[in-house]
Amino acid sequence: MAMTLDQIVEKTRLLPRDARAELVERILLGAHGGIEPRVDSAWKRESRRRVAEIQSGQAKGVPLEDALAEARIIAGL
Repeated sequence: MAMTLDQIVEKTRLLPRDARAELVERILLGAHGGIEPRVDSAWKRESRRRVAEIQSGQAKGVPLEDALAEARIIAGL
């Protein structure tokens, strides 16, 4: 017997956070046909560059709470 959507959601709540994130990513990629390899490669390079800048002290990270507060202001929430 096939699982209901509610059963699937309940089962996913038992997964570790990183596994849930990967599941969501896979679902979204499947629904939208995946990521173009050039775009994926560019994002990976950009991510590595940004991490290296933060680790070297060249750039400073923004606390999540601050970033979310600013996003709410921009969105008018």
